[in-house]
Amino acid sequence: MPVLPASSWPAPPRGIDAEDLVWAETVAGGNYTHKILARGTELRLTDLTGDACAHVLLYSADRPWERLNAADTVKVLWNAYLGPGHLLLSDQGRVLASVTQATSGRHDALTGTSTLARNTERYGAGTPESSSPAGRELFKLAALKNGLGPRDIPPSVSFFQGVRIAADGTTEFTGSAGAGASVTLRAEQPLTVLLANVPHPLDPRPAYTCGHLEVLAYRARPTGPADALWDATPEGRRAFLNTVDHLTARGIA
Repeated sequence: MPVLPASSWPAPPRGIDAEDLVWAETVAGGNYTHKILARGTELRLTDLTGDACAHVLLYSADRPWERLNAADTVKVLWNAYLGPGHLLLSDQGRVLASVTQATSGRHDALTGTSTLARNTERYGAGTPESSSPAGRELFKLAALKNGLGPRDIPPSVSFFQGVRIAADGTTEFTGSAGAGASVTLRAEQPLTVLLANVPHPLDPRPAYTCGHLEVLAYRARPTGPADALWDATPEGRRAFLNTVDHLTARGIA
């Protein structure tokens, strides 16, 4: 369960005032959580044990038909590997969130999350109430609590369990960077965030293994034109311009 109020979290991130915390929670393996975040909020995820795998979906908070597009996140930026400076794009060519910090280097924008059929085959069960819930089944629950259904669940990205593409095109699972790795996302527009902490679909371990995930969010500011990230790539600049144009017309920016 989230800590309420979030400001009572015992150890805010360094340099962050406890009063700026808006979300503080530890998510056990095989569990999920969700939250609506304001534009500019920073979301820090930390793998506490080295065995967490944070599967993430993002939606425009009041326009859920605009959502994370993992394919565009990879192809528009010409980079399949998530890390600092990477933009998480919607299917409308706008920036939902930017990755401001990542110490792990073990992430995945290609594979998606686990499914009921696959978990049943591997572990004997995959329903939410089982001991080996699938990520998609947990996303369904989180989506339902935000007025969304199964058809609103696109492919997700995940953090803390890595995947690389080999020279022959095969997918290689690279595992975890170890306990204490973290990643920080900055909301570039109001967001609905869905999180499922479940084993990566390519994790070769026979047992359902997933450690605790720390989730902290705090007030900050969105990326502005003076930020180097705006001009890091022509494609990224266009995505930011699309985002600001959209938000300005709505009176948000």
